[in-house]
Amino acid sequence: MQKLGLALAATLALSAPAQAETLKMATIAPSLGAAISMATFANIVTKNVDGIEIEVAAGGAATLHMMEVGRGNLDMSMTSPVVYNLMSGGKAMYAKQADAPELAKNVNLLMWYPYGAYHFAVRADSDIQTLDDIEGASVFLGPQGGGAFNAAKGWVASTTGLVAGEDYEAIKANWQTGYQAFLDGKIDVYVNGCLDPCGQFIQFTETEDVRFIAPEDHTGEAVDKFLGKFRYYAEVPAGVYEGQKNDGPVMSFDTAVGIAVRADMDEETVYQVTKAFWDNIDQVTSEAPWAKALNLEFAASKRGLAELHPGAARYYREVSVLK
Repeated sequence: MQKLGLALAATLALSAPAQAETLKMATIAPSLGAAISMATFANIVTKNVDGIEIEVAAGGAATLHMMEVGRGNLDMSMTSPVVYNLMSGGKAMYAKQADAPELAKNVNLLMWYPYGAYHFAVRADSDIQTLDDIEGASVFLGPQGGGAFNAAKGWVASTTGLVAGEDYEAIKANWQTGYQAFLDGKIDVYVNGCLDPCGQFIQFTETEDVRFIAPEDHTGEAVDKFLGKFRYYAEVPAGVYEGQKNDGPVMSFDTAVGIAVRADMDEETVYQVTKAFWDNIDQVTSEAPWAKALNLEFAASKRGLAELHPGAARYYREVSVLK
């Protein structure tokens, strides 16, 4: 009887489905376009790969999430070429993080995708007509210490010469409170990088009119230095929102962001995750603006010091976008 019981237990163990592996992903505020992109990625992978589930936690700064990926406390996070390079070099927001360069060695890339043009928004009746007019204004550039904050601050400085904290007030707030402050009329300028149409501006223009502003001159040596190899000019088009009061397109800039993954994650797992997403990309609604911007060549392109995870590289070689 005891032998029969052991045999039955062994049979049940063999026939029981294997417990799904849960991968932990962190992203920025859930209302932002880049976070929606990552959450959709997670949903498609979970739906199409047996034995793998991606658990998404939204909120916080990608700069900190990348450190946790390096430590092995997270499996995936958002990244960007500029921020990864800073982490590898222990510079800017990582200057006081002595272990950042070493942790960067355990952060690989799964894919790049466009972040979306940075929108510098004011109410349509504002006296602020261009970025050069924000002297003395209150501005939400993004959460301080984050990549978006540094990028928006750098665009303003390189195009207008205005310095955050000296020439204008860069308010301290997270994404949610910064947007709410703009809705409530407590700040003059709200900045958000996204692919149009952006949910924040759809909501805002339900009750008020908006105008997107650009610098008087977006050229010059300082701008070229700011853009560097990883940022590029991008226009905010006219006529996207019902309450948008721009006569024509507004010049701004864009950058790539990506999904970072632990370098020490199993190659087969990363391969299956990458393959599942791209093979089932048609499951993303055609109305999703970020989905229209997805491109395999862009996803696998070399941008900065970040290296593709061997599992992701294997898939991109299979589809002939990587040699």
